[in-house]
Amino acid sequence: MAYLTFNKAELVNLEYALQREIFATNRAGGYTNTTIVGCNTRKYHGLLVAPIDEFGGANHVLLSGIDETIVQHDKAFNLGIHRYGAIYEPRGHKYIVDFEINKNTAITYRVGGVLFRKEIMLVHNKDQVLLRYTLLEAHSPTILRLKPFLAFRNVHSLTKANMDANTKYVPVENGICSRLYAGFPPLYMQLNVKNEFVSHPDWYYGITYQEEARRGFESEEDLFVPGYFELPIKKGQSVVFSASLDKERPALLKRFFDSVLEQRPARDSYRNCLELAAGQFIIHRNGEAHVVAGYPWGGHVALDTFVALPGLTLYVKEGLKTCKLVLDTMMKKNPSQIESADASLWYFWTLQKYLEVTRNPQALWAEFGSAMKEILRGYEQGSNPAIILHENGLIWAEAPDKALSWMNAEVNGVPVTHRSGYQVEVNALWYNALMFALEVARQVGDDEFVRHWEQAPERTKDSFIRAFWVESRRHLADYVGPEGQNVFMRPNQLFACSLPYSPIADEYKDLVLKAIESELLTPRGLRTLAPKNPLYIGLYEGNQEDRDKAYHQGTVRPWLIGHYIEACFALRGPRFAEQAMDLLRGFEEDIAVHGIGSIAEVYDGDPPHQPHGCPSSAASVAEVLRSLRMIKSYRKQINK
Repeated sequence: MAYLTFNKAELVNLEYALQREIFATNRAGGYTNTTIVGCNTRKYHGLLVAPIDEFGGANHVLLSGIDETIVQHDKAFNLGIHRYGAIYEPRGHKYIVDFEINKNTAITYRVGGVLFRKEIMLVHNKDQVLLRYTLLEAHSPTILRLKPFLAFRNVHSLTKANMDANTKYVPVENGICSRLYAGFPPLYMQLNVKNEFVSHPDWYYGITYQEEARRGFESEEDLFVPGYFELPIKKGQSVVFSASLDKERPALLKRFFDSVLEQRPARDSYRNCLELAAGQFIIHRNGEAHVVAGYPWGGHVALDTFVALPGLTLYVKEGLKTCKLVLDTMMKKNPSQIESADASLWYFWTLQKYLEVTRNPQALWAEFGSAMKEILRGYEQGSNPAIILHENGLIWAEAPDKALSWMNAEVNGVPVTHRSGYQVEVNALWYNALMFALEVARQVGDDEFVRHWEQAPERTKDSFIRAFWVESRRHLADYVGPEGQNVFMRPNQLFACSLPYSPIADEYKDLVLKAIESELLTPRGLRTLAPKNPLYIGLYEGNQEDRDKAYHQGTVRPWLIGHYIEACFALRGPRFAEQAMDLLRGFEEDIAVHGIGSIAEVYDGDPPHQPHGCPSSAASVAEVLRSLRMIKSYRKQINK
């Protein structure tokens, strides 16, 4: 039995099944994403979603889905499922008897005496999805019909029936080619066996995506169906359907499916699931490598990239090479352009983790030293006038209409958590960056750099504790603004404890960690605001405005658990290993919830801490994986 399975009782319960989503990426920007019963609940869902270079590389839903129909004795059983308003039609999920994810996704249906299996697999480094259909049992002649639903639109928009769509198709070997609109590449839909394509062009109106409705967005669209493929299928026979941006050779599809499947690793454990999920966030396209912040709607964000990159890459095969490719891609931008107060400083933390693995400071300075110097110079010279390095060695960040830290949610153009002034995590990151750069520069003999910066860290350190320590509360201020210290209990002070170089002594770290444990620590990560605070919002729900208000006002962030665990190990030593493992077990419980085989972006601050946001988050997966690696390392120390 596969590690990730669902039984019939779970699958026919739509309230349960529609909350669970499957993901597969092609490592080149494209993906497959739908629910475990095949009913699309988001505008981002689709069997083949691909980046289109002609449209700036943005992702577009091409093949939204396929309805499979089994025909026996002239009676048709449609295995698909769509929602129209409040009605589901057809209701093919009632025929599902088994679902599992291992090397691919497999769904088994029973219709009377027919047992029928569908397998879904996205091809790596190519915009192609393959579906293999196998008739496991049948006592009468059986016909298979496949009805493709086409969208050809950006993932962030919806489409309506219109006169501009090119509803014609071009016959190709064992299939058809469709291109609904100019500028798009053609979509080739082909089978490995001869079939009849029955032309029946039609729009299906008012397909409803319930997750979009719940999130307060437009939720209905019209999809175009050009007709359907029809073919007889015998007991024991397998048929392979391909949807691709390239014309395929049908005779090779079955063998190709088998060879791709054989090469795929199995999702047979918690760790294997996370490692496979980690690989899906790394995108190689057009000679560059990026980290996708989350699926299905996350973009390429500098801060998310640097936070997630070590955990995604450094502890797996070929990981160092991948990590360097991403870093090289990120540094093609001008490193001295400081857009937010913290993002560029996370670059140094990523390099610290990189150096822990390579143990080659000379190579690191040769490859990345220039970028490090440019970033530090950018802060020193004020390349962003809203971010100022003061004489006291602390960084002040203030803009009237923009939040300049990772807590950057806005409502109607106004930041929810403005935090203008000296931000605690920014200045902890600044101190860490200075100390690390100086460490490497001394090792490689860059005396000029050392002379220029060697006095800076001590200035920052001396000012840090005076600015941020709140004696009455025994923890660090979240920020120090024009009005003085903001004493809200937030997790940002954690980084003063977890970063390799800290501006505070261990006695302060111990008090900070105890405060965090008292008010912020949950089984799914750290809250972004303490429940005692009157601004705290315990549930991440409602429309876009409501969710943005809650985003940094109480929601739990799984990625913060990695830095909490790292801080505790540094302070408490190997004996913390079992407690750390207990913290991570909750995520294994959730591996079959929300994004199957992955970890969500955020959780409710209130118990039972339901998952929300991107069902599959790069930072969440990365930091849990990195935490598992830390635990393994410290356990070895105990066993010596």
